[in-house]
Amino acid sequence: MNPFKVSIQETSNNSIIKFELNQFITQHQSFEFNNIDEAKSSPLAQQLFYLPFVKKVYITSNFVAIERFDIVKWPDVQNEVAEQIEAYLNDGGLVIEEGTTPKKVPVTVYAESTPNPSVLKFVANKKLVTASYEFTSIDNAKASPLATELFHFPFVKSVFLDENFVSITKYDVANWNDITNEIREFIRGFVENGREIVSSSAPEAIERTTEKVDAHFETLDDTSKEIINILEEYVRPAVASDGGNIQFESYDPNTKTVKVILQGACSGCPSSTYTLKSGIENMLKEMLKDKVNTVEAING
Repeated sequence: MNPFKVSIQETSNNSIIKFELNQFITQHQSFEFNNIDEAKSSPLAQQLFYLPFVKKVYITSNFVAIERFDIVKWPDVQNEVAEQIEAYLNDGGLVIEEGTTPKKVPVTVYAESTPNPSVLKFVANKKLVTASYEFTSIDNAKASPLATELFHFPFVKSVFLDENFVSITKYDVANWNDITNEIREFIRGFVENGREIVSSSAPEAIERTTEKVDAHFETLDDTSKEIINILEEYVRPAVASDGGNIQFESYDPNTKTVKVILQGACSGCPSSTYTLKSGIENMLKEMLKDKVNTVEAING
């Protein structure tokens, strides 16, 4: 099992801090506790209520949010709380007792068009995964129960998962008008029932943990690190909004060639070549000066 890591995230309410986890702690369910008596079903929440400044504890799939009383300021105590949550989880501490009724948060899923006419993006109001995954057949979808079941629809060609959305590529035999509602309702029901999206023990999931990604990043040369940072900051948010993803694959300092992997709606999209050349390539040339000559997509 991968070790739990906690990152501290501020919210718009300065009384509330989110302690985000690198893996899921509930099956897409949410729980809210206003005091230690209400928290009998959550040993983790009970432990947190022993801290005198804790007013309310909210536990959901991949974070714990805590509202404080005004007797302290978060900068004075947040690191200590993060360490306590991390240690508790890594010691095998129980988050929620089995059978506990979650706070009912209705799951909504809506369909969104993408630049690729073969791909539709299904967006949920919950976080689905902590990393991106692409599955091109039922054989390589074993890590994801959701993707596996989606492949049982005969018109599903590939499935891409990221953050809070699922991008589905269809075969030409079906029209989106005929199948969109069916897929949307299937995904909504799957998530609402708290079913596992991607198995945390799957090799694909383990390779995408924060620790593994960070360790690989540190082995790269400085230019490759710069390229990854530019792609993450300037390119990835834009392609994610279109239902896709871009991943750095390699950099050759001799030919000054950058290779990237395009996933989801970006893979095979009619406009992806234009985006790659006029957008990403020009950006890297401009920001890295004489270090980049060309950008190539491995499966774009």
